[in-house]
Amino acid sequence: MSESLREEIKQKILNGDYHCEKELTLSIISGKWKVVILWHLGVEGPHRFSDLQKLFPKISHKILTNQLRELMEDGIVDRVVYPDIPPKVEYSMTELGMTLLPIVEMMYEWGKKRIEMFKKEMDAAQS
Repeated sequence: MSESLREEIKQKILNGDYHCEKELTLSIISGKWKVVILWHLGVEGPHRFSDLQKLFPKISHKILTNQLRELMEDGIVDRVVYPDIPPKVEYSMTELGMTLLPIVEMMYEWGKKRIEMFKKEMDAAQS
């Protein structure tokens, strides 16, 4: 078992609380913003905290911090502090995190197609 997991997830694994492996995956990527954070970091590359905030204007500083912290604790995202003045901090996907990218991209494609289908259905209903 990897040491890069939040304590609560480690305990659930040890206690046999997960009924299937999908529950573990969902525990790691669930959160209103995690999947889109992973998509941006995985597809676009490293981002600074302020860049991520600009991508999600409705997210609070606290929520973004918590989502990133959980992803870091689970070994999915890495935080690098550069010794510049002022300090520069970047978030990027870890090697383990990149293994989630195909799942995230499939979710993106599915959502994109579903939105298109919905719009066509709405257009047809208005005609």
